[in-house]
Amino acid sequence: MGLDDKRTMDHSEEVIRVDHITKDYGHGRGVFDFDFSIRKGEVYGLVGTNGSGKTTTMRQLMGFLKPDKGQCSILGIPSWKTSHKYMNRVGYVPGEIDFPDVGSGSDFLRLQAQFLGIKDMEYINELIDMFKIDVSAGLRRMSKGMKQKTALVAAFMGKPDVLLLDEPSTGLDPLMRDTLIELILREKKRGCTVFMSSHIFKELDDTCDRVGFIHNGRFIEEINSSVYSDREEKRYRIGFETDEKFRNFMEANPFEVESFSREHRHVIIKVASSRAADANTLMKILAGYSVRYMKYMPYTLEDYYMENIESKVS
Repeated sequence: MGLDDKRTMDHSEEVIRVDHITKDYGHGRGVFDFDFSIRKGEVYGLVGTNGSGKTTTMRQLMGFLKPDKGQCSILGIPSWKTSHKYMNRVGYVPGEIDFPDVGSGSDFLRLQAQFLGIKDMEYINELIDMFKIDVSAGLRRMSKGMKQKTALVAAFMGKPDVLLLDEPSTGLDPLMRDTLIELILREKKRGCTVFMSSHIFKELDDTCDRVGFIHNGRFIEEINSSVYSDREEKRYRIGFETDEKFRNFMEANPFEVESFSREHRHVIIKVASSRAADANTLMKILAGYSVRYMKYMPYTLEDYYMENIESKVS
């Protein structure tokens, strides 16, 4: 879905609105004419290199920065000067974690609970267990990863209507990233609206309904996840037992080849899944070869980026 398609969509359940905002820091730095909205229950991902405008956008939505042009809002409330009206309904993980010096992780989370009016600590303790945090440790002594996990607990603990997550998996190991993905999907199911930035494609792949690509403060493209997840063309990686079988297959193969390795005797081919005859033909052809393995390779957000976006930002 391109930007023009996006602007014609129904805004009746719009929760987050970024309306042609510009924040110009000079020398080409900042964000320029960002325009998008996120509906209730959506997970929206923002992809861009460092300095592309992800954090600036988040900070404007939090009301920390005033746009030079345009405006943004959450839950219909303008962000600049009135963000305090929705702050207790928003969970926020900043790109740089800098806790106040209030003692231990437990002390900090207790203060957050008081701010949100939370008296029952059961869900907070569940989150602490999920992320395996030692909340008795002093905030100043915590590792980067432990600080990140504590910030995540603080953001999710109030079961907010909106989550703003700026590179939320920074400092997390792969297991904890999977825990975060599981938690985001759980919040989505609950009806929470999530706006997140990330450079980890799998994280966005597994959670996002739509993704926006930005570069040097400008929107490049926005797509629906179905653009890559529901792609009709399927890919298969096929490995062969011998050099001879590999060569023979390559000579007879009627399908488009994406890549291959003579050294490792494997090839990646593309098959039009909408045509059953193509899939049947592939099976018949392979029956005549000593196939070591055949693996289906789904298209991912990273594949889409490599094919369609990378050339625009390099």
